Amino acid sequence: MQKVNIIGSGFSSLSAACYLAKAGFEVDVFEKNTSIGGRARKMVKEGFTFDMGPSWYWMPDVFDKFFQDFGNKTSDFYELKRLAPAYRVYFEDGTSIDIPDSLEEIFKIFEKEEVGAGHLLAKFLEDAGHNYRIAIEKLVYKPGISPLELVTFETVKKLDQFVVTISHQIRKRFKNPKLIKILEFPVLFLGAKPQNTPAFYNFMNHADFVLGTWYPIGGMYKVVEAMETLALSLGVKIHTGSNVEKIATENGVANGLVIDGVWTPSDIVLSGADYHHTETLLPSHLRSYKESYWEKKTFAPSSLLFYVGFDKKLTGILHHMLFFDTDFEAHASEIYDDPKWPKAPLFYASFTSLTDPSVAPEGRESGFFLVPLAPDLEDSEILREKYFDIILARLEKHTKQSIKAFISFKESYCLNDFKEDYNSYKGNAYGLANTLFQTAFLRPKIMSKKVKNLYFTGQLTVPGPGVPPSLISGKIAAELISQNTSKQVLT
Repeated sequence: MQKVNIIGSGFSSLSAACYLAKAGFEVDVFEKNTSIGGRARKMVKEGFTFDMGPSWYWMPDVFDKFFQDFGNKTSDFYELKRLAPAYRVYFEDGTSIDIPDSLEEIFKIFEKEEVGAGHLLAKFLEDAGHNYRIAIEKLVYKPGISPLELVTFETVKKLDQFVVTISHQIRKRFKNPKLIKILEFPVLFLGAKPQNTPAFYNFMNHADFVLGTWYPIGGMYKVVEAMETLALSLGVKIHTGSNVEKIATENGVANGLVIDGVWTPSDIVLSGADYHHTETLLPSHLRSYKESYWEKKTFAPSSLLFYVGFDKKLTGILHHMLFFDTDFEAHASEIYDDPKWPKAPLFYASFTSLTDPSVAPEGRESGFFLVPLAPDLEDSEILREKYFDIILARLEKHTKQSIKAFISFKESYCLNDFKEDYNSYKGNAYGLANTLFQTAFLRPKIMSKKVKNLYFTGQLTVPGPGVPPSLISGKIAAELISQNTSKQVLT
């Protein structure tokens, strides 16, 4: 039985561990932090439970497929609830729109805002649904080795959607600025500006309006716990508090890890940790990508996060709330074009205790807040406090209530923490943006180009950022390892 050592315990690592164990490998997972989950860890404080990172459960079919591959259902591990409304969006004129869980109701909302928009949306979603099926069935489970992976009968017919952007596609059809913001919002999960994202990615609108927004009761960490339970049942060994200091090699072949000064041998090494950091665990001549390569890449945003406990139940809130009440394009420019702390930030707020009483003490409310930021900025407590005051004032204004006086505690998380806890390149939160020239085979490779038996998984390789892509990335890496190992045995 061949042994695989896996660095990190995020979604992609746990996914790969399960598939590799099922395929007959001996699998050990090493996590530097004291709890598993990577960016999807949880925080428990004063009776509150917070998801520290991902908070949107989209593309439920990908989660279903993962557990089905092991003869299970998601319901074997956690309970899902579809959110209705899915989320609320606030705009610059002080108004807001709630997105329902019914397509017919969504069409009515669009028609109310812009005559004819309901019919246009129906046609747009028909195309988005077709693209979603192509993406899931033909593209995202490919290993990103060759451009030929993208060449299918279906994708050839869609070539025009790879040379125009989703922003162009949307703005050609819709004129109402509110509807444009709602339709451009889902591609933010891909980590790039709509103006830089191929139109083919409109399949994210299908994920939004058709597949819906869900919530696992207990929080997103329930998915991590489910994957841990599955991995352990398959024989995977998980080690926390284990800091990988070096990838050991001999004659250009990975043969283990140095963990807290001790060599731990293995036949194969797979890293779900930050790709750039992982390569620093190798001598420079064995790294596939130079520093100049990473410097030129377009990274998805980082984040300023707040986890807040309130001493009372709040009014006028929803589970998910998007505050697009300032200039959307100006904030995007301050992330991608001229990196700086935003003058008037967009932000996101989540109140899971509204849906799930188990995550907060009775009569109290939990709040999670996210401000998108450019990576590699100055990070200080003064800046964090400044922006907390900005977003809280806007929350109070829109929900017409006093909130600040009822805060029992507040924890923040930002660039320095991403670097410290996850060895994140420049403190990025979401990996590489899915722009046209950073898609599929143009992303960093799953298989090292210079070290035999060294592999990568996660949001810096294929297929890209996000929780569902991370599950898929783990499967792709595991299958590639299995295929290459079989070839080695045959030869």
